[in-house]
Amino acid sequence: MSLTPSKYTAFLPGQQTIDHSARQTPGVCWSATQPTVVSQPTLIHWNTELADEIGLPTAWQDPENRLQWLSGNALPPGSQPYAMCYGGHQFGQWAGQLGDGRVINLGDVSARDGQNWTLQLKGAGPTAYSRFADGRAVLRSSVREYLCSEAMACLGIPTTRALSLVLTGDSVVRDVFYDGNPAPEQGAIVCRAAPSFLRFGHFELAASLGDSAMLKQLIHYALSNTSTGHVPFTPDSDLDVSAVLAWFETLCEQTLKLAVDWARVGFVHGVLNTDNMSAMGLTIDYGPYGWLDAYDPSWTPNTTDAGQRRYRFENQGRIVQWNLYQLANALAVVIPDHEALQSIVESLPSRYESLYQQMMCHKLGLEEFEPRHQGIIKMLENLLQSQEIDMTIFFDRLKQFSVNGPQENEGTADSGSQAVTELQHCVNDALYDGKVLDDNLPLYRQFALEYRSELKGTSQERRHQLMSSSNPAFILRNYLVQQAIESLGGGDQQPFDELFQALRSPYRDQGTLSAKRPEWARNHPGCTALSCSS
Repeated sequence: MSLTPSKYTAFLPGQQTIDHSARQTPGVCWSATQPTVVSQPTLIHWNTELADEIGLPTAWQDPENRLQWLSGNALPPGSQPYAMCYGGHQFGQWAGQLGDGRVINLGDVSARDGQNWTLQLKGAGPTAYSRFADGRAVLRSSVREYLCSEAMACLGIPTTRALSLVLTGDSVVRDVFYDGNPAPEQGAIVCRAAPSFLRFGHFELAASLGDSAMLKQLIHYALSNTSTGHVPFTPDSDLDVSAVLAWFETLCEQTLKLAVDWARVGFVHGVLNTDNMSAMGLTIDYGPYGWLDAYDPSWTPNTTDAGQRRYRFENQGRIVQWNLYQLANALAVVIPDHEALQSIVESLPSRYESLYQQMMCHKLGLEEFEPRHQGIIKMLENLLQSQEIDMTIFFDRLKQFSVNGPQENEGTADSGSQAVTELQHCVNDALYDGKVLDDNLPLYRQFALEYRSELKGTSQERRHQLMSSSNPAFILRNYLVQQAIESLGGGDQQPFDELFQALRSPYRDQGTLSAKRPEWARNHPGCTALSCSS
C-alpha cells in the first residue's frame, strides 16, 4: 500500500503544472509543487506512536526510505505533492490570498480505523504561495511545532500532529525579532499529519473573490470529509442548507470547546488569524505560542502583538468567536438562510461563557456550574492575579485542599484560619516571589472559606477525579522548549528526548520538569517573547 492522491486535490480545482513563482492563483484551491532537495538530512525524531496509529505502509519502516521522504529528497510511492491556496484576516485586517508558503502536502493515507490522514512537510521549499520567501523552516520553529503539537494531543486537546523532525544540513537566514539583525540558523523540516488541513481562510478567499462555484465545492468537500461525520455529497449536487448549517454549528461548538481547553491548560496560541483556524476544530500552526507561567490574563507571547495584545490569553475566546463570524460571512454568500447563520453566531458568546464556567468548576472539583459559582470563579481569578502565582502548580496543589476542614468557631477571630492555612500551603510552591503578601490575606481568607463551603457534601474521590483530569501537573513550559532547542543546536539530543517522553503523561508529576519557571528564563529570548518567525 502507498500514499494516495489527496481527497482535497481530487475534489477541488487546481493547477497541475509545477511553478514555484509567487503569484495569484484565482479559480484554484491548490497548485502542484515539488520539495526542494536538502544537502544532508538527519532524522532527529520519529513519532513511533503516531506512525502506529496512522498505520503507515510497510515501506516507511525502511530507515533510508523514510529519511529521504521526510526530508523531501524523494517522494513516497503514490505522492502527488501540492500546496493549498487560502486567504485570511490577519490581526483583524483582510490580507487577501495567502496559502501554503512553506508547506508541501504529500498525500493521504487511510488508517486502520478508517480515519483519513493528510501528510505534509513544513519547511520543504518554496511554493506558489511563498510570497518571495524561501519556503524553509529553522530548527527553532520546527522543534517548537513538533513538541507542542504532541503536548496538546497528550493533554487531550484536538490538534494537528507531528510525525517526524529532520535536520536538513543547510543554513537558513532569519531575523528572529524583526529588528534588522538577520543571522543563519540550522534548517529543519517537520512532517505534520491531520485528518484535513482545511482552514477558515479557504472559504473566506473564495467568498472574497465572488467565486460561488468554488465556495460550494469547498463546502461540499468539508461535508464529504469522513472525519466530519457528515454524509458525502457529489461535487455537482445542490447545497443542502440544513446540512451546511448543522456542519457550521458543529464547527462552532468544536472551536469554542477548543478555546476553553486552551484556557484550561494556560495555552496562548499567539496568532489567531483566520488562516490559522482549522475547519476541523483542531489547534493548528504553532508559531509564537506560549504557556502561562504566572497567571496573567493580558499576556501574549507574540512580539508582533505586543502593542494591541489582540491575541492575549483572556481574549482568545472572543477572537475565535470573531473568526467564526468571518466564516459565517463567507458562507452567507451561498447560504440563503442568513437568519439561521445569524442566530448561530449570536449564540456564541453565551455558549462560550457556559463552556468556560463549566470548565472552571471542574478545575475546582465542582460537578456542575451553578449561578452562585460565578462569584467564586471571579474571586479565584482575582487571587491568581494578586501576585505572581504559577497557574499550573496552583491548581495541581489545590487538589490537597480538604473537602471538610477542622471545625472552627464561626464569628471568632480564628474563624477560617485553618482554611486559610491550607490554602497557603497549596499556593506556596506556586509563588514566584516566595511568600504570600499580607495585603492579600483577606482575599485568600474569603476564597478559602467560600471554596470550602461549596465543597461541603462533595465526595473527595469525585472531586479529585474532576481536578486530576482537568488540571495538568506538567505543561510544555516555554523555557523547557528553549532549552531543548539550544541543546539540539549544540548536538545534545538528551533534553529533547526527555521532554518528549515527559509530555506524554501531562497529568502526572514529572519531577523537576514540572517545576515553575526559573528566574533566568524570565526575560530570556524564546522563553517569554517570540515573533511570528518562531
